[in-house]
Amino acid sequence: MSLIGKEIGEFKVQSFVNNEFKEVTKEDVLGKWAVFFFYPADFTFVCPTELEDLADKYEDFKKIGCEIYSVSCDTHFVHKAWHDVSKTIKKIQYPMLADPTGTLARDFDVMIEENGLAERGSFIVNPEGRIVAYEVIAGNVGRNADELFRRVQASQFVAEHGDEVCPAKWKPGAETLKPSLNLVGLL
Repeated sequence: MSLIGKEIGEFKVQSFVNNEFKEVTKEDVLGKWAVFFFYPADFTFVCPTELEDLADKYEDFKKIGCEIYSVSCDTHFVHKAWHDVSKTIKKIQYPMLADPTGTLARDFDVMIEENGLAERGSFIVNPEGRIVAYEVIAGNVGRNADELFRRVQASQFVAEHGDEVCPAKWKPGAETLKPSLNLVGLL
């Protein structure tokens, strides 16, 4: 079953951000674009490469009004410990959400029940709290922050320009399409 259009559920979790613990709720997410970036666990192999890639691109996401929330089933204490010992994770400025009960992982349908871990899932959530794009991939393949950023930009564009769509590899300023009978099968 597709999650496109699904409204995210109510939640209240702890996060580690700006060297402190902070509660994050659904209400904190509403009113702006958000990316929920699920990963299996702290202190792993592929995860820090992805989180660093996002950290390097975080200012760009903020400039377009999009908050990043990384999420694993670790506690906020584990997030802090990882931050304290890893030069890579020290770069992170976005909230690292703690989901030890798997509430968020289950709501976004990425919980691996037998392991108590989340799949690698990237979810773009609009200001109304609805999922507009997502991908879930195997735990042994890392994701690309540049492509995720492009998808957020495209999602924002079509939300603002409902009569236009973004073709493959679209970037801001590139030509869009206006769906019509004249375009069917011609491109």
